[in-house]
Amino acid sequence: MYARSTGFQGDPHRIDDAVHYIRDKAMPALMGMDGFVGISMLADRSSGRCIITSSFEDLAALRRSASEMRGIRARIADVLQSPQSLEEWRIALLHRVRSAPEGARTRVSWCRTDPARLDPTLDAYAESVVPRLNDLPGFCSVSVMADAEHGRSTAAVTFTDDAALQEAGARMAPVLEEFSRQRGGEVTDDATFDLVLAHLRVPETV
Repeated sequence: MYARSTGFQGDPHRIDDAVHYIRDKAMPALMGMDGFVGISMLADRSSGRCIITSSFEDLAALRRSASEMRGIRARIADVLQSPQSLEEWRIALLHRVRSAPEGARTRVSWCRTDPARLDPTLDAYAESVVPRLNDLPGFCSVSVMADAEHGRSTAAVTFTDDAALQEAGARMAPVLEEFSRQRGGEVTDDATFDLVLAHLRVPETV
């Protein structure tokens, strides 16, 4: 499966307006689109940073959606009064143990590695990191998306609330530092968001 994510840096006071537009206007239109699977939205209500991700059955469906999605992104950018940055990914991993409740929090990490080492690194993440996440209180899900051409990946880990996310961060920091050291990857960005829309609907891969 594939995904398109769009980043915005907008007016924090307009985030709820964007949520209403996506839920009430965009989603009904998208659900009729061939190959569309779902959509999610992450938001930092203090800074106005948002990430909206739409998922598709395959690369062909993602490509077919380009024209219609362009108009939807433009409307969201207008609501948020924000520029937009577009990225396309292969969905490499999705593991879910519970649905995210209201108030769920997500930590997103962007990484870069040698493109030739990306797939083995993702396999190692699934084998060594994901089982540890399962044991953490409040863990909901983890998704990993990859850009094989450029050796980039992004991991989004969701917890029931901020307390669970903070506890997990403290417990997982040594594990992730050791993983990065062994695999030779570089974390290029890291941020925490409210999960304000959780309708990506991607089937589990592990």
